[in-house]
Amino acid sequence: MNQMTLLRDPKRRKLLLSAGLSWMFDAMDVGMISFVVAALAKEWELGPEKIGLLTSINSLGMAAGAAAAGILADRFGRKSVLLWTLLIFSLASGLSAFAAGFAILCVLRFIAGFGLGGELPVASTLVSESMPAAERGRAVVLLESFWAVGWIAAALIAYFVIPDYGWRVAFAIGAVPALYALYLRRAIEDSPRFAEMKKKAPVPLGKRIATVWSPEYRRSTIMLWILWFTVVFSYYGMFLWLPTVMVLKGFSLVKSFEYVLIMTLAQLPGYFTAAYFIEKFGRKFVLVIYLLLTAGSAAWFGNATTEGMLMAAGICLSFFNLGAWGGMYAYTPELYPTAIRSTGAGLATSFGRIGGILAPLLVGVLVGKSVGISSIFLLFFVTIVIGALAVLLLGKETKGIELD
Repeated sequence: MNQMTLLRDPKRRKLLLSAGLSWMFDAMDVGMISFVVAALAKEWELGPEKIGLLTSINSLGMAAGAAAAGILADRFGRKSVLLWTLLIFSLASGLSAFAAGFAILCVLRFIAGFGLGGELPVASTLVSESMPAAERGRAVVLLESFWAVGWIAAALIAYFVIPDYGWRVAFAIGAVPALYALYLRRAIEDSPRFAEMKKKAPVPLGKRIATVWSPEYRRSTIMLWILWFTVVFSYYGMFLWLPTVMVLKGFSLVKSFEYVLIMTLAQLPGYFTAAYFIEKFGRKFVLVIYLLLTAGSAAWFGNATTEGMLMAAGICLSFFNLGAWGGMYAYTPELYPTAIRSTGAGLATSFGRIGGILAPLLVGVLVGKSVGISSIFLLFFVTIVIGALAVLLLGKETKGIELD
């Protein structure tokens, strides 16, 4: 079974493309922040601490949104929650274009983050539940590959729009997904597994949370929470700061955007190789190998001394890190039964978003204290290795397993 075989089924293809476009818009908005803060730092004269605060506020909203949406999706359905999260983040992003000051921008970015964080675990759960076992992992990784498309779109907007038209126009473009939600309302349906579960009495929230931490699922939950925290911590610490780090390394704003765009292009083959290997060798193999190679790339990037080394390390970082993300999204929903799947995935994602809150703040503090980039990326090296070890020692293989 390969990617092309998966895409031949019209219903599955439509679901994957529809959910993928919502995923792309999510990534575009998150990616836009990394470029906007680099421009805001100059226009509003923001120091490293305020840049870290703004990116962390976005992640704080994502943490709240992931938990809330995961819980609500097990009660009201994947489709309806997906649509609401899409509307919330796109409208808040559009309103960010009119922010008159730093405080109001932070409030709007929290609201946008709430929608962004809620959309991702719900969309991956919906796709995972709608695919047969032989195609499930590959389908979710391909869904995640739309993240790279969104980041590429953000990089293109940053490169062509922000220097000439300003960051407000970039945020205004972020309101476009609100129109897409109107199409999505008719284009997708809830998964067959959730539709079947709706015929039964709903499981109370307290019982769902207790089941996630019951002896049967506790080991998987601990592993997922460690995995999500380490991956999100390293990703948002590295990638939201990437344009700013390039400026700190002596490149102009426009040149930094150009280099980050090139690095971002490497995300797509990272996803596609992970999509191939995940059904061939299993979830654990892909996660552990891609995470360890991400860690090595982070150490290399932090110690790069030439322009060529910097680009090569950045390309490897994008390739392996985003491949690992695809594996993580495929793996997470498979570890829980339908009645608690979205709750379990949402809570793991939400805990991971705490890493997304802390990392940008920490990088801002470290940069403000003149800590070297090599030392900062060494921290990410250690964090990613911990995530890989958690999967290796605590994770179980789910390749080919039918969902409950």
